[in-house]
Amino acid sequence: MQDLHFLSATRLARMIRLHQVSVEEVVAAHLARIAVVNPALNAVVQSNPEQALASARAADKAAARSEWWGPLHGVPFTIKDWIETDDLICTAGYAARIGYTPAADAIVVARLRRAGGILLGKTNAVSGNEVYGLTNNPYNLAYSPAGSSSGEAAIIAAGGSPFGLGSDSGGSIRQPAHNCGVAGLKPTTGRVPLTGHYPRINVMNDPRTVIGPMARYVEDLALVLPIIQGVDWRDASVVPMPLAEWRLVRLGGLRVAWCTDYQDITPPNDIVRTVRAAVDALVAADLAVEERTPPMVEYTYQITRDYWNRPEPESWEEWDAGDETRLTSLEVEQHLFLWDRFRRALIAFMEEFDVILTPAAQLPARPHNDDPGHIAYTLTYSLVGYPAVVVRCGTSEDGMPIGVQVVARPWRDDVALAVAAYLEKELGGWQPTGLAV
Repeated sequence: MQDLHFLSATRLARMIRLHQVSVEEVVAAHLARIAVVNPALNAVVQSNPEQALASARAADKAAARSEWWGPLHGVPFTIKDWIETDDLICTAGYAARIGYTPAADAIVVARLRRAGGILLGKTNAVSGNEVYGLTNNPYNLAYSPAGSSSGEAAIIAAGGSPFGLGSDSGGSIRQPAHNCGVAGLKPTTGRVPLTGHYPRINVMNDPRTVIGPMARYVEDLALVLPIIQGVDWRDASVVPMPLAEWRLVRLGGLRVAWCTDYQDITPPNDIVRTVRAAVDALVAADLAVEERTPPMVEYTYQITRDYWNRPEPESWEEWDAGDETRLTSLEVEQHLFLWDRFRRALIAFMEEFDVILTPAAQLPARPHNDDPGHIAYTLTYSLVGYPAVVVRCGTSEDGMPIGVQVVARPWRDDVALAVAAYLEKELGGWQPTGLAV
């Protein structure tokens, strides 16, 4: 049998349910893998192995009585250090929070636990933060995972966790997924509650940020999304929108717009080659594919920069914008006008297309402290809130993973997952890293 730490969460859940493997074996295998790879990666920054093993033994006793906790019964997972847990320190990478353990789980963590999942640990956020330092890319330790969900992508790629949760404001799930060769989903904005995320997200100020799953396999993104989605009666931005079954999506006939050049960005040949391989695979599956660049993408960075210059308090309850020079009220109104015009242009474009296919980033993974390139490809779809999946479809000239981004219409997360799963099957998806196996 293949090593347990390289199996999908979906397969592990099935094996546990069929009593083909114990939960304790599964959890122990992942803890052992973390012990092997984490000294090189610096990806898992807080953990309690004894507690995880105790939970595993409790799950095995429940299974012996045919008491099943949920679809994730006994499946281990990790959590980005921006998402709070009530039993592990959550610094979010800030020195002021060293030693801080939240009073409650984030809603998404509570839902994973209620579904039977077992928490292995917290993962580094924003590689190079003041608390935990750099996280290394498992395909080349001199390279960066990039993005704020960097530790999550790195430990999943290396086999230390079958899946986890990250968060994404402009590409922080999707860029590290691309750089580390795993799959990552930015759900439609408003599908998954942000309650328990730090920094606190006030959705009236920030309609870009989402929590979403990361895994080696697209099927695991689809397994986790129904568990974490839905109204929690705390986050007022969540919409009770049904989630369609991704396996029922008929690929033939879907209309796809694709592009590689974006604004004034021209990616290198290995990125272009990977996107064209994905396009060829979609043509072979009878999707209607057309090379088209969405309108107004040249405004992506302007809108994002203006957003960064708006006041944004860190508390949900108290207004404290600090004393930095920011946009005036008139400039804020102008920014919101441009942002709304941008959103209207994109939704009109999506009347013609079911899917947009782009690079996940301008460049493959780069060495630490190198310019990582532009991420306008991901920023655009954060500004409009569309679902997007990044999946590995190629390899760079220096052996690093290359992902493509599959964007779907709002609330059609099922379509993005179905197209990404097809590309994964045709073009290889996640591949083992060079770390000890």
